[in-house]
Amino acid sequence: MRIKSGVTTRQRKKKIFRLAKGYYSNKRNRWRMALQQVEKSLAHAYVGRKDKKREYRSLWIARINAACRESNVSYSRFMAGLRKKGVSLNRKMLAEMAVRDAGNFKKLVSFSVAS
Repeated sequence: MRIKSGVTTRQRKKKIFRLAKGYYSNKRNRWRMALQQVEKSLAHAYVGRKDKKREYRSLWIARINAACRESNVSYSRFMAGLRKKGVSLNRKMLAEMAVRDAGNFKKLVSFSVAS
């Protein structure tokens, strides 16, 4: 007896059409166009998640650099000083400190640059 794949095929298509909901024109209700667009969208989403991390890191560096420049210290000298002193704060925490707690950040800058 032959087993037909109607249920499996319908479930697979249903999943794709659910993901394609809200797309423009025929991309939401024609199988081939929906499949192509969903694949492309998922690929872009994957790349976007990686890009977001890159953008946040550059934002944190810009904020740290701006706060360091107020004390006449460059970002690279500040980070090198922290590494020499053994301070292991990540850039996210340093940026938060620079924005929310400027006083302590200035103390940290002077501590890292002091010989």
